[in-house]
Amino acid sequence: MNNKPNAVAPIPEEFSSYEAAAEFWDTHDTTDYLDEFETVPLEAEFQQRHFEVEIDEGLMEVLYQQAQKKGVAISQLVNDVLREKLEKAA
Repeated sequence: MNNKPNAVAPIPEEFSSYEAAAEFWDTHDTTDYLDEFETVPLEAEFQQRHFEVEIDEGLMEVLYQQAQKKGVAISQLVNDVLREKLEKAA
């Protein structure tokens, strides 16, 4: 058995495209490059909260079809339907 460590390819100075960068990282392990990374400060402010709600499969199919007809995202359609329903109930 060979106990010699494998040589790690250097990270390119620049990638020609996002696809080239993705291909590189698809074939290389980031843990081989820990000394290359640096911690950067980051501040973030959440603008919206998102919630997960279980929906029956049949209902989801109907929502998908209606969203396609209206040309909107399913999440937008669900928000609109719920908002309308709750306004009527108030």
